Amino acid sequence: MQPAVGIRWHAFAIDRDDHRTLAGSLARPGIALLLTLLVFRPDAAAQTCSVRRVPRDELEHAMSLHGDYDILATTNRGRFTSELLLRLARQARERDPDGRPLYINPEDWFFAYIKVAGVSMMDAPKPALLGLEHAQRVLVDYRPDRVVSKVHEGPQPNLAVNVRAWWPEGPGSPSSFSFTDTTATPTVKATSHREITYRLLEFDDMIVLDEMEGLSGRPVSGLLGALFSIIGEGSVEHSRIAVSDDGLQIVRGRVKKIFSLTTTVTIEPDGHGEKGIPPGRPDLAALEEKLKSPLKIEYVPYSWETVSENCPETSAKRFLPARPLWHALP
Repeated sequence: MQPAVGIRWHAFAIDRDDHRTLAGSLARPGIALLLTLLVFRPDAAAQTCSVRRVPRDELEHAMSLHGDYDILATTNRGRFTSELLLRLARQARERDPDGRPLYINPEDWFFAYIKVAGVSMMDAPKPALLGLEHAQRVLVDYRPDRVVSKVHEGPQPNLAVNVRAWWPEGPGSPSSFSFTDTTATPTVKATSHREITYRLLEFDDMIVLDEMEGLSGRPVSGLLGALFSIIGEGSVEHSRIAVSDDGLQIVRGRVKKIFSLTTTVTIEPDGHGEKGIPPGRPDLAALEEKLKSPLKIEYVPYSWETVSENCPETSAKRFLPARPLWHALP
């Protein structure tokens, strides 16, 4: 049987000098329209996918339930993403505790995100644009027997999931992307590698990202910036998040290079972050002590579901710089 041929129009172009996508191109004359021929076999729709793709409307609703903080701020991104994935996993577990892992398509994530944030593509944060351009997809495995094997010290998590964020290898596909966060003190350069994995745990009073791999960064200003300019980027090993009654986010994380560096950061709802706990806030100091509490967990080895690009639920495109195939609108 001959494969059927479908035609889909994509109106976007990416500048080589910056990372603005569709909105940036539409704002200027000389729009490049890419005509992409998609070849698919008629029996593809009949395939059974090993994962469940989260519908975009479901994703939008889950994103809209975020707390009273700026979801566009890079420093709030960890909290926003963690709370979102836990919310989706909790809903999925209620439907089917042993169901298929959740798959989030990169286009669904990006367009749901900017819709909830109320911004155009041109005004989207750089990390979000980079995630779209690299087709960074997310897999969330919430099945109880896949995450925690035994808690040796500390409380039992209320919910535990495995998280994998990645983009496929291929011609011209970079191994990582980086961006600089100027809202934190000191300014930080963050790098996302092709594959990111971590354990995401929810407790009564904190969220924990443990056994993190694939994220690295370093300060680029101040004394720490001078130090890390010599030793290079450090790998993020774990991060713990707690939120005060008035909405301040306390984050305690550890970065390892030649040595391990553990630090606490206080982040305001608008995303401004400062190292340490502000004076005169015993409630925040108490939250920091909770984040320092011993926690020793034995995990089940990762066993990721194979996500086939032929599965109609999981197909995604990479929005990377390319020579336009067809030009219009001079």
